[in-house]
Amino acid sequence: MKVFGIAGWSGSGKTTMLVRVLPELIARGLKVSTIKHAHHAFDIDRPGKDSHQHRTAGASEVLISAGSRWALMHELRGEPEPSLEELLRRLTPVDLVLVEGFKFYPHSKLEVYRAEIGKPLLAPNDPHVVGIATDAPLPDIKLPQMPLGDARAIAEFIVRHSALAETVA
Repeated sequence: MKVFGIAGWSGSGKTTMLVRVLPELIARGLKVSTIKHAHHAFDIDRPGKDSHQHRTAGASEVLISAGSRWALMHELRGEPEPSLEELLRRLTPVDLVLVEGFKFYPHSKLEVYRAEIGKPLLAPNDPHVVGIATDAPLPDIKLPQMPLGDARAIAEFIVRHSALAETVA
């Protein structure tokens, strides 16, 4: 599986960009999965549901299945957070995995940058940033740049950089 990251500071528009790029990639015949890293606690379950009761009663893992989807929740219960490599091994193989977050991991990534956020560019200090999606041109940066709102150009960049062109239908 090819792995390509979407990195940037909170509020830069990573998720908005990713959900616009996904249909472009899928329209090219690619099977794409995503991994989203959260810097805070999250819960996909609700109190009162059977699966929530299973987890709060101490189950290490709870798998929920229905006709339209299934989900596996794994409770860390004090164990360290798994690495990106460990998480990737848990995915069903696809053509491309887009990783949102994990901005300091050493994988190829596109930086999503908005000057108005007031945070510095990651690219000058991260050799794994291979391009920048931005809302304004950055004349001092030598990396490929594309407009943040141009999902087609961003998808094309990801396909080319990930050497996926030969697998596109």
